[in-house]
Amino acid sequence: MEETFVPLRGIKNDLKGRLLCYKEDWTGGLRAGIRVLAPTTYIFFASAIPVISFGEQLERNTDGALTAVQTLASTALCGVIHSLLGGQPLLILGVAEPTVLMYTFMYNFSKDRKDLGHGLFLAWTAWVCVWTALLLFLLAVLGACSIINRFTRLAGELFGLLIAMLFMQQAIRGVVEEFGIPKRENPNQTALLPSWRFGNGMFALVLSFGLLLTSLRSRKARSWRYGTGGLRGFIADYGVPLMVLVWTAVSYIPVHDVPKGIPRRLFSPNPWSPGAYSNWTVIKDMVKVPPLYIVGAFIPATMIAVLYYFDHSVASQLAQQQEFNLKKPSSYHYDLLLLGFMVILCGLIGIPPSNGVIPQSPMHTKSLATLKHQLLRNKLVETARKSISKNSDLGQLYRSMQEAYNEMQTPLVYQMPSSLGLKELKESTIQKASTAGCIDAPVDETVFDVNKDVDDLLPVEVKEQRLSNLLQALMVGGCVAAMPLLKKIPTSVLWGYFAFMAIESLPGNQFWERLLLLFTAPSRRYKVLEEQHATFIESVPFRTITFFTLFQMAYLLLCFGITWIPIAGVLFPLLIMLLVPVRQYCLPKFFKAAHLQDLDAAEYEEAPPIAYNMSFEGQDHQVRGTSNIDSGEILDEIVTRSRGEIRHIQSPKVTSTTPTSQEMHAHSPRLTPTACSPRTSQLRLGRSPGKSLEGMEIRETPSPRPSQLGRSVHRSSSSSEVYYPRKI
Repeated sequence: MEETFVPLRGIKNDLKGRLLCYKEDWTGGLRAGIRVLAPTTYIFFASAIPVISFGEQLERNTDGALTAVQTLASTALCGVIHSLLGGQPLLILGVAEPTVLMYTFMYNFSKDRKDLGHGLFLAWTAWVCVWTALLLFLLAVLGACSIINRFTRLAGELFGLLIAMLFMQQAIRGVVEEFGIPKRENPNQTALLPSWRFGNGMFALVLSFGLLLTSLRSRKARSWRYGTGGLRGFIADYGVPLMVLVWTAVSYIPVHDVPKGIPRRLFSPNPWSPGAYSNWTVIKDMVKVPPLYIVGAFIPATMIAVLYYFDHSVASQLAQQQEFNLKKPSSYHYDLLLLGFMVILCGLIGIPPSNGVIPQSPMHTKSLATLKHQLLRNKLVETARKSISKNSDLGQLYRSMQEAYNEMQTPLVYQMPSSLGLKELKESTIQKASTAGCIDAPVDETVFDVNKDVDDLLPVEVKEQRLSNLLQALMVGGCVAAMPLLKKIPTSVLWGYFAFMAIESLPGNQFWERLLLLFTAPSRRYKVLEEQHATFIESVPFRTITFFTLFQMAYLLLCFGITWIPIAGVLFPLLIMLLVPVRQYCLPKFFKAAHLQDLDAAEYEEAPPIAYNMSFEGQDHQVRGTSNIDSGEILDEIVTRSRGEIRHIQSPKVTSTTPTSQEMHAHSPRLTPTACSPRTSQLRLGRSPGKSLEGMEIRETPSPRPSQLGRSVHRSSSSSEVYYPRKI
């Protein structure tokens, strides 16, 4: 995104870029066919369930002025408008918890005032929405979204982890409340007796943890060893919504001798109930609001505008991270302008506005990466089998797959030349082909395993289209009419889903992985190097990693503590925005520039697993680090391995059996030795790079470099073998 503060230039550039690919946004989704339903269903549940919960919370906090009907209607309406007219279709809109907190604050302010009260609450919030929209228009026109360019990984990942903490907090709070007495219930009924309350709470624990654990397991179904590939793929794609249905059915098992109300279920009026639709005509009451309160509405509007500006922009940024390798341009300025119009519309019909939400937006992108991988993989597997049937050699096989890959890429007139392409073949594959002494011999599946090796060649790409966003918004709208069915879902299932979303957003978050590294025993830290790992682990001293992570953790706890303050809690985005000058001016005084570049890089780069042999006093103990893919199906190594994470892998995997450069040189002239990272061996000893490593011999094992197909500049990492000499 071009950083410009010239009025209207940002909006103009966004419209110019997105209009060129608007037609392809729809045709690309239609070409995906029925496969687009998998990400659609996945993100529908991720969007609808929190919105229903927030609606129930609003119903309690506003004495029924707003309910789940209004939050669902807002999410559906804004979602449809954004999918049709928005700039970035990967962005998911919904009613978020900060909006619930702001509306709760405004209701508490107005209900005790005679000239406002409960009757004019929605009319006054309509004026707040008008002021909010005007401020959003001003921010969009003046190019305020250009500041998003200065939000580095430090701020984005901290904000993402904060949202995950808030989701987990809501899940824990909800489960604890299952043991108490709801505010709207009669405490004298049988289901609220102490013994039955305890039973309800324990059953809620079973339902919540049951949904959480089975949902996490179903997301990894493609790596299971049991069942057919089609069955495993179906469970991985649709397992989470199926688990919601399964555990809802389980909640109906204890029917005999159990009082009504156990387990507790969702509560919301039906959209056709008397009085449920009175807020749709709130516009006629706006003239009844006293002028003083119309002017005073500017104060909460300022808070909401800042909140929406930050949430909407950061959600869009996290959905467009560089590791997703998106090809189409961003649209921050125009999307903020469109958000202003949607805020006015929602205010005039008496429903809370929707904005870009986290973690649903990056979850949407990850699910579309899975879809893109499916489409590319199916094409390449078909091409590889045809080439093998024609007795092609390894070079011909690879060229045919390159051609098939290029055919699957949609040419876009506005698009820069792609930096992606198929990665090069693994050295183990080339070695198998050359064992017979002739690299040009016909290849078969003993040399190139089609079901596994194709996945190693594919880069991370995303199926960028509008259809999934539109369909999930329409499905959310359908929930309004299906409210009688939704009220059969136990509230404890919702808390389990909240916890699932919190955990689902963690993989791929470098901040989270550094926290895990801090709690790893020094003697076991070398285990991190046996898997795909971030490059900073090899290039940055552990002491620096520790201090940087502790600073980020302290700042996270400060932001989390602010959310507990009733009024000031909604202003926590200001603390996140403060990280821009902190990162630019303060952190360079405490950390070296090279270390900051690695720890706060814009792109999540990874190094391959490192092979090593270790010999201790009188004992030979060989440890081999391998990361072979168990299943060659969709994104096993990139998505399913850690419940949905997407990482940018700079180098293909290597294993401890990877031959040296001298052995490979005769068969693969493209391989050249690379420098060994001294950080590798130092981490295994739990030392910093500044300390000497006496009595240790390091032998280099080069790792393969990515394909140069369509690439300009690449970095390759290396691995090393470490030998400890034995005493004689």
